[in-house]
Amino acid sequence: MNTATGQRMVTRGMSRCPGQRLFSEEKLPRSLGKNPVSGKKEKPKAVRRQRKVKLEIAYETSDRDGAMDSDGSTSKKPKWEPLNWRLQLENIREMRKSKDAPVDHMGAEQCHDQNASPEVMRYQVLLSLMLSSQTKDQVTAAAMGRLRERGLTLDNILQMDDNTLGQLIYPVGFWKSKVQYIKQTSKILKQQYGGDIPATVAELVALPGVGPKMAHLAMAIAWDTVSGIAVDTHVHRITNRLKWTKKETKYPEETRAALEDWLPRQLWKEINWLLVGFGQQICLPVNPRCGNCLNRGLCPAARNS
Repeated sequence: MNTATGQRMVTRGMSRCPGQRLFSEEKLPRSLGKNPVSGKKEKPKAVRRQRKVKLEIAYETSDRDGAMDSDGSTSKKPKWEPLNWRLQLENIREMRKSKDAPVDHMGAEQCHDQNASPEVMRYQVLLSLMLSSQTKDQVTAAAMGRLRERGLTLDNILQMDDNTLGQLIYPVGFWKSKVQYIKQTSKILKQQYGGDIPATVAELVALPGVGPKMAHLAMAIAWDTVSGIAVDTHVHRITNRLKWTKKETKYPEETRAALEDWLPRQLWKEINWLLVGFGQQICLPVNPRCGNCLNRGLCPAARNS
């Protein structure tokens, strides 16, 4: 029996044993100590390329440029933030600690009836915000006082004629338009929300006369929910003076998006109250009182003035 034949017979014998793998001379595993037959080359197996799928999971992806933590993991690269903003914020808190600005005792949080039912309270908050647009807090508070004396409920407003409503809210800014907005919104609340106000920003801004600032404030005051930063003229102005945005912003909504991009969420509710009062007392629109400001050495606007 020649060697080749013997090898083939062994191979056949192995193929008859159940559970064993069949190997040819060309494909003997290296663990058996066999070399390929002389003159024959082993053909490489075709490798199927697998498509690379990039998965992005918020707050779980590693950043190449991030800092290395003590445990060897790569932390997320920090976002842009303004220079000295924490110190500036603490100075504003210090200047606002007396809480004696108009917003502190005549703002939307102070204009509703504290003893009213939750639904009535939320309705009054929404109306006070609608009246506050382009209007000083003193004027808004006075109009809300007159409305409450007449019984400020949704049903009473719906039954009130436009002329009477106009007389009660005058001289708030754009009072004639606000009469129509209040009536239209009140009808929608009665028909679609059972007399209550919506609990989402999207639904609130869909109401006549309700803008993003009012919606975020309504969520915070009426529903005790932080949905975003409420940016009015004071917040918009001071944010740009302090350079709290990467670039100058022209519109309140642009300012809101820029602030929310870096400001910690736990400060979103406080920042409106702080900056509104600060803007009413010190960082005025015209002739700001920089001499009385603790940030005069840190504020870019003060340094350039």
